[in-house]
Amino acid sequence: MYKVGNIYFIAAVAVIGGALFGFDISSMSAIISTQPYLCQFNQRGFNDKGLCLGPTDGVQGGITAAMPGGSWLGALISGVVSDKFGRKRSIQMGSWIWIIGSIVVCASVNIPMLVLGRVINGFSVGICSAQVPVYISEIAPPSKRGRLVGFQQWAITWGILIMFFICYGSSFIKGSAAFRVPWGVQAIPAALLWLGLVFLPESPRWLAKKDRWEEAKDVLTLIHGNGDPNSPWVHREMAEIREVVEFERANADVSYLELLAPNMINRTSIGVFTQIWSQLTGMNVMMYYIAYVFTMAGLASDDGGNAVLLPSGISFIVNVFMTVPALLWMDRWGRRSTLLVGAFFMCLWLSINAALFAVYSTPAPPGMFPSAAESMLITGAPAKAIIASTYLFVASFAPTWGPVSWVYPPELYPLRLRGKAVALCTSANWAFNFALAYFVPPAFATITWKTYVLFATFCAAMFLHVYFMFPETANKPLEEVEEMFDDKRPGAVKYIGTPAWKTRNTRNLVLKQERNEITESEEKIGYQEHKESTAA
Repeated sequence: MYKVGNIYFIAAVAVIGGALFGFDISSMSAIISTQPYLCQFNQRGFNDKGLCLGPTDGVQGGITAAMPGGSWLGALISGVVSDKFGRKRSIQMGSWIWIIGSIVVCASVNIPMLVLGRVINGFSVGICSAQVPVYISEIAPPSKRGRLVGFQQWAITWGILIMFFICYGSSFIKGSAAFRVPWGVQAIPAALLWLGLVFLPESPRWLAKKDRWEEAKDVLTLIHGNGDPNSPWVHREMAEIREVVEFERANADVSYLELLAPNMINRTSIGVFTQIWSQLTGMNVMMYYIAYVFTMAGLASDDGGNAVLLPSGISFIVNVFMTVPALLWMDRWGRRSTLLVGAFFMCLWLSINAALFAVYSTPAPPGMFPSAAESMLITGAPAKAIIASTYLFVASFAPTWGPVSWVYPPELYPLRLRGKAVALCTSANWAFNFALAYFVPPAFATITWKTYVLFATFCAAMFLHVYFMFPETANKPLEEVEEMFDDKRPGAVKYIGTPAWKTRNTRNLVLKQERNEITESEEKIGYQEHKESTAA
């Protein structure tokens, strides 16, 4: 069967799996404040204006958290599924599960049915979000790996934006169709994902691991060698992959327990905390509950209408377009500097929001807002500053922690562990997503503006963690990253390897290697520079 060899097309199809997560975020955030949704799942009766109050805050937190709860389980088992059936097939399985979940959600007539559908959708997102980065990182050339895996985050932002405006348009429909239409439409991209993957090649590294060497070489020739089987770059990659596969085959079978071995625990903690910190920035809960924030800032209409949706949509537009700089320049910037800059600015904007709410807000009068989570009221210039600061927070996350949190973990691990390791990292993402989705509504209701202080503190902590523990992996073949964690090299720290702040981004050498432009003398010099950068 015909296989597509254009790496950008391959990435564009694969990351539709990331877009599914985006669809879920906005299909919930854009709907939870609308009357058709609040009336369909009403538990709290009506206010003095006759408007439905919807589910209790605890139940709404549970409905929102059902998706990341399912994602946690899906991500955790995705490593086993991916290692057995292949990266491509595991993503295709995820697409069918999403379609089933979307049907259940669309047909929901009560809260248990809605929760079940969201758990099924989450299971799908867990598989896709864990294995799409693995698939792309194993198939992409080193100089483009960051950009291509970063497409995962860009697809999430596009999924959020597209579904948000579908929800916005549907909000003018009377009755339950206002939320059933978008929940049904979101099944279409999953069908396109499955169909597109039929024409994509499997990961060459997974094929090599299964002793399908000719197929692995054919894939590398198609994608990296422009059809030339004699390409020096293809031969070099095949030699490195063969060396790694044969070495790993001499070791025992892989289990999750190996990720906790002394020589792996540092890498495991870095990958897991990359995903944990990306949640503790507060970005995803900001996306889920942004309608609450803007309602407290005075943007909601008195009749319970959809006035708050359009300004909320602007944040999703900012998210899409501010991800583009990372796609263009992330491999040039490197991973460490991008994460450090993002943590600093997110801490700044969260602190400003906390200060504004602390000084200028007043407690919301009882019954003024449908949800107890909308616990504060702020007006005038401080309210405008809250809105601006929220947009700036999104603009700080989008080109930094958003894409890098998906790019970084697959680069850390050897081939034999990559599928399971990235699955574990991604499951940590979903575990914290689940907890935070539950936590934020009651947090806004009880500790109010101190919720922002908590997330600002997390951003400060992640800045320090990245600086001292996260090494630079940009523009290094996946097989070379292994050397940075070798704690027996000169200057290395036991169980850690090369100190993170001494690692460097060596981009020019790998660009020449990929273009087959490097001379033997340059390769020796480059090799020495690489040794020095990992042993400094």
